[in-house]
Amino acid sequence: MKVNFNLKQAGDSVTGRIIGTGSYVPEQIVTNENLAALVDTSDEWIVTRTGIHERRIALEEGTSRMAAEAARRALKNAGVEADELELILMATSSPDYCFPNGACEVQAAIGAKNAVAYDISAACSGFEFALSTVQAFLKAGVYRTALIIGADCLSKLTDWSDRGTCVLFGDGAGAAVIRAEETGIIHSVMGSDGAKGQVLSCMSRSEGNFLNGKKPELGYIFMDGQEVFKFAVKKVPECIRQVLEESGTDINEVKYFVLHQANYRICESVAKRLGQPIEKVPMNIASYGNTSGATVPILLDELNRQGKLNRGDKLVLAGFGGGLTWGAALIEW
Repeated sequence: MKVNFNLKQAGDSVTGRIIGTGSYVPEQIVTNENLAALVDTSDEWIVTRTGIHERRIALEEGTSRMAAEAARRALKNAGVEADELELILMATSSPDYCFPNGACEVQAAIGAKNAVAYDISAACSGFEFALSTVQAFLKAGVYRTALIIGADCLSKLTDWSDRGTCVLFGDGAGAAVIRAEETGIIHSVMGSDGAKGQVLSCMSRSEGNFLNGKKPELGYIFMDGQEVFKFAVKKVPECIRQVLEESGTDINEVKYFVLHQANYRICESVAKRLGQPIEKVPMNIASYGNTSGATVPILLDELNRQGKLNRGDKLVLAGFGGGLTWGAALIEW
């Protein structure tokens, strides 16, 4: 199923513009050498296959606490007070609770008393799904000021004895404040293929209950790495081309392609398939690993705070993940 939001129809005058960003990662650094003491791996093996050197792992912070801190930083960057927010969407695959949802926890933590808050589950594509969802609300005139967050604490879902997955993931959160304006999000696309969902999955609870005497327990992340790689290097360029073609935008107008940070080789392959220089595909996976729905907003916040984004720059944000899901958005900074 695919859902498109065409934001350049005749008469359209309102879109959503990102006016502030923020991010948070735990202080605890876990290096490849640290993992080599746990499983049969090495720094060379990990770096060669993924580009990851280290990742951040939460000791005390849960998903919502990281999200709330990223939200505070985004609000400060935007010059917006929490009580101005009307909508909070949090994209996560690893909430602290089944309920209350993580967005409601963030709402309470930052004092956003006037907002409605709920979570979106689209795995590593979650931030892009949240962006498209907020955009629809803004265009419809339902809300004018919103906060979207991508946050995950995958360390609690990782089997630390499985070298195929434990070397990949880290914890973190990124956020963006979005306001209804005349420029901003130009066009976005989303897609999903549930038939292939089991190549990347994590059981939320076992089938335990009082009748069978089994205790409900969290599952671990399972990933068919080869299938996910093939899916990503095919689907990400496809959805980027789609969002550019449907918006009538030449690919050379794009300053940066801000991609989900899952694997250096995937980003490299996407750049090659798009015929774009790798310099236009910024990466921070070496320092943080794959933080799922947080990778794109963390990277976007870094680019923003490093002064690499100027008003009018065109960016493509793109993600892919469990579901299987994918999404891309063309925005003007």
